[in-house]
Amino acid sequence: MITMRISTKMKKALNDQIALESAASNSYLAMASWCEVTGYQGGATFFYAQSDEEKTHMLKIIHYLNDVGAIATIPAVKAPKSSYRSLEETIKTALKNEQSVTKAIHKIVELAHKEKDHCTYAFLEWFVNEQVQEETKFETILQKFDLLGRDKLGINEVDKFLASDSGDPPSSTA
Repeated sequence: MITMRISTKMKKALNDQIALESAASNSYLAMASWCEVTGYQGGATFFYAQSDEEKTHMLKIIHYLNDVGAIATIPAVKAPKSSYRSLEETIKTALKNEQSVTKAIHKIVELAHKEKDHCTYAFLEWFVNEQVQEETKFETILQKFDLLGRDKLGINEVDKFLASDSGDPPSSTA
C-alpha cells in the first residue's frame, strides 16, 4: 500500500470533486435523454458527449487519488433534473453547472497552494484550463440563440450547431 502523500483535507476536497463531476455527468446524461425524446438530436449527441467528458474528468481525479495513496471514494449521486422547458434552458443549466465546477476547482487550487502541495497543484492546472474552455463553450452556444433567434428555425439551427460541436456532423434534416 502506498503511503498517502496528500493531506486528509485535500483528500476530502478531491473526493468531493469526484462527486461533483459524477453529478455533472449524470445531469448531462439526463439532458441528452430529454433532448433525444424531445426531437433535438443535435442536443442529444452534444450532451451524451458532455456526459462522457465529465465521467473522464471524474476518472482523472479517481486515478490521481489512488496514485497518491489516498484512495478515491465513489459517491452515490442523486437523480438529476430530467425535464426542461426548452433547449435553451438545458444550455443555461449546463453553464451554471460548469460555473459551480469552476468555483470548486479554484477552491481546491487555493488549498493546494496553501498546503504547498505542488503535485496536486500541478495536477489541477489541467482542470483550471478545461473549465475556461467549458464555460466559453456554453456561453458561445447561448449567444447562438441571440444570433439565430428563438423561433423554430433558429432553434433548429442551434440544434444543428450542437451536433457539429460534439464532433458529429450536423443533421441535414429540418
